[in-house]
Amino acid sequence: MAETQVSADTPDTARAKSEGDGKTASLYRMVMPGHLCPFGLKSKSMLERRGYDVEDTHLKTREEVDAFLDAHGVETTPQTFIEGERIGGYSDLKAHFGYRVLGEGDTTYMPIVAIFGSTALMALAILLNLYEGFPILTWLKWFFAISMVALAIQKLQDIEGFVNGFLGYDLLAQRYVPYGYAYPFCELWAGAGMMALIGTGSPLIWLVAPVGIFIGTIGAVSVIKAVYVDKRELTCACVGGGSNVPLGAISLSENLIMAGMGIWMLAIWFVGL
Repeated sequence: MAETQVSADTPDTARAKSEGDGKTASLYRMVMPGHLCPFGLKSKSMLERRGYDVEDTHLKTREEVDAFLDAHGVETTPQTFIEGERIGGYSDLKAHFGYRVLGEGDTTYMPIVAIFGSTALMALAILLNLYEGFPILTWLKWFFAISMVALAIQKLQDIEGFVNGFLGYDLLAQRYVPYGYAYPFCELWAGAGMMALIGTGSPLIWLVAPVGIFIGTIGAVSVIKAVYVDKRELTCACVGGGSNVPLGAISLSENLIMAGMGIWMLAIWFVGL
């Protein structure tokens, strides 16, 4: 629908334009020269995907925004109205349509799903490009090694945030804080080293595998104590600072995989030797 404009001095008009009819929704969002509200765009897209004819009103100045907020007694934009009823902002609109909205303290596994799904595809691409057939054990080794690197990158993006979360449960970091800062680099070293040495039988494995075994074992013991012994409800620092991934089976699996990869590589070296 064609763009409409709200006047700073016509609050009654602003209210009247909020009246919806049938499958019509009214959306008020900030479209300023220096700011295009992303939540307004997402609200508009969601409404259109749900089949609504959107009356899309742009608030182009600070004065227009303030007039709208005063007229409707709200504090933020965007605001959506359906059939005259104010639904609210983007999160409120998601909840209105039945989508999950994370509240403060809520946890989700979506970051882990995204990382492991991507690394699984990357390992598959390597396998299809470099190997004959589909050697499942080789795919697993690539998958685990790439995942370690990806998780290390997540931690290194905000190392202070990672350490803050890590200190909440890691037993060694609680005793020696610098270990928390070293952990992402150790994980990156182990993951990249395993990628470089997969299938080589090189004695350089001894520079890589023990690191994975060390940090993986300590991490696994720390998670077991925090979650299964002390029964604490914590978020995992495995995907970096500010994570809302719950500490538990996923975190334990990450650490067991690191330790297992190290043991696996050393076993292959001994057999080859």
